[in-house]
Amino acid sequence: MLRPLASAVTYRRAVFLLLGAVLALPYTLGTGLLVRAITAEPGNWANNVPAALAAAAIALIPPFLGGTRELEIAAVRSLLGVDLPGHDRGHRMERETRLRAALWFGLHLLTGVAIGAVLLIVLPVGILAMAGGEALTPGRGSWWWLAAAPLILAGAIYTIAGLGSLAVTMAPVLLGPSQRERERLLAERNRLARELHDSVGHALTAMTLQAGAARAVFASDPAFALRALTAIEETGRSAAGELDAVLGILRDATAEHHATPTLADLDRLLTDQVEADLAEVDVSPRVSREAYRIVQESLTNAARHGAGPVTLRIRQEEDLLIEVSNRRVAVPPRRSGGHGIEGMRERVHLLGGSLQAGPDGENWRLVARLPK
Repeated sequence: MLRPLASAVTYRRAVFLLLGAVLALPYTLGTGLLVRAITAEPGNWANNVPAALAAAAIALIPPFLGGTRELEIAAVRSLLGVDLPGHDRGHRMERETRLRAALWFGLHLLTGVAIGAVLLIVLPVGILAMAGGEALTPGRGSWWWLAAAPLILAGAIYTIAGLGSLAVTMAPVLLGPSQRERERLLAERNRLARELHDSVGHALTAMTLQAGAARAVFASDPAFALRALTAIEETGRSAAGELDAVLGILRDATAEHHATPTLADLDRLLTDQVEADLAEVDVSPRVSREAYRIVQESLTNAARHGAGPVTLRIRQEEDLLIEVSNRRVAVPPRRSGGHGIEGMRERVHLLGGSLQAGPDGENWRLVARLPK
């Protein structure tokens, strides 16, 4: 019951509420000047009406600005302790988001003015009453102020605590992302998860296979073992570069995807075990990036679960066609909970294409068709 009185959270929230009073100062001063001008010349409608309309138009601009919303989000994070995502600068802010942010800004100003009035009027009265009621009500009524002062102070603090708690509850509603923005954030998170899975998974598989081959022939064929170690080194460096690129996007949502490999970088994936038939293609950068990841994951799956050489064919008809096949092992390995094919289906689905993967006689065959 007494916790709000001694909690630092209450007073930090009070600072947030008072920030609304500070933001309201220009509006208060502007309104005062406008009222003074109108009362000084009440019959001068030709000048007063345009001035009032211009002032109202100017006052309505800040609540709808993206920068105002970002400042409010920063204040909410710091003073209210609510973790809100900022606006993705790569996308235009939606109208609904602007309206909700403007409503929050207006409520913040009104609440700040109310709390400012409490602190400037009610609290001083309570403090003076506790210091000595004679200063306020000389005579017999002094005892009433002395009795009421603690209640006034406690009531003011509880009011601030209640309004602060309400602000914590309403901040995600009015400053949080819209449903469409949440879906976009989720899609981006899933995309980055696929990027990490495909790039790191492929590198680990390739390095494991190369290391196993080098160990098996280290004594009998040192030259082959040396080539395998060189391949492991190159694969590790390439994977580290891709990992840095993905982490850079995580740190900065506005980062470009220029570091993400495309079909022009397929040489990174081609080894002696891959029989490649690659035709000239002309596709968009996005399709090229997704196609590279599909090829990468397909070759990784072939190395993990297949045997012998892998056949890779890429050609372009109306759509981009990717075909990967290799011989299946006699006894399929136990499932390890991988999400390779599921991730490829998601990539293809987002591009509006199709994917087929499954047994084809003694082989395992994957065919992906991507609109260019």
